[in-house]
Amino acid sequence: MSHPAPAIDTVTLPTPHLPIAGFDARDDRAFPGHRAAVVYLQGCPLQCGYCETASTMAAPRRGTPGEWEAIEALLAARIGELDAVVFSGGEPTLHADLPAAADACRALGLAVGLHTAGTYPERLEPLLPRLDWVALDTKGRGVDFDRIGGRRGIWQRHARSLSLLLEGDIPFECRTTVHWRDFTLEALERLAMTLADCGVRRYVIQLARLERCRDPAYCRPVADAPPREALETLVRRLGRHFDRVELRG
Repeated sequence: MSHPAPAIDTVTLPTPHLPIAGFDARDDRAFPGHRAAVVYLQGCPLQCGYCETASTMAAPRRGTPGEWEAIEALLAARIGELDAVVFSGGEPTLHADLPAAADACRALGLAVGLHTAGTYPERLEPLLPRLDWVALDTKGRGVDFDRIGGRRGIWQRHARSLSLLLEGDIPFECRTTVHWRDFTLEALERLAMTLADCGVRRYVIQLARLERCRDPAYCRPVADAPPREALETLVRRLGRHFDRVELRG
């Protein structure tokens, strides 16, 4: 006597509510070695003077019905052309529904990357098992992080996020955006060596762009900025202390 096949339980993933600020259909530099789309989420607790997305992404808001569904449909339509998605911002870990969005992307067969300043380690920790790669925005060393980011008490939270990454096994890199109003060459070297001493193996230095900075003063060139050659010399010197150091911009 035959019996009917048992019913297979299906898991319905919760629908995330995320405030979408932008979408790049393809950015091959966003997640090294992957064909990635980038989803930009609205809102950031920091006030960096050089920020070029503050006018469109800094102000937080709640996601509305349909925003994430539209992004998910775009990703699903590009399966085969993409193998990853990166959540960026703004500060994506500001949003409690980010893990659900990461789960939805993994259900599509996509690897998941994250760009974060590490401001919410309590939200980063449960997110880590859902991630394949992280770029940690390291704005400065100790209290310099707070000065550059425009908010007190953030550097300790960033340090906790860095510890979570160092203690885990997810590939990650630290990135520092350099505007010469915020840095000297010596301060940049001290930050880099601090990261190397902590165990960071991949480091990216990227020069701030001056076209659309939050603070108009940051749109003007810095008269005593070090020459490009001095920065390139520093990067070569730092190469002994990391597996990879990259200069962008």
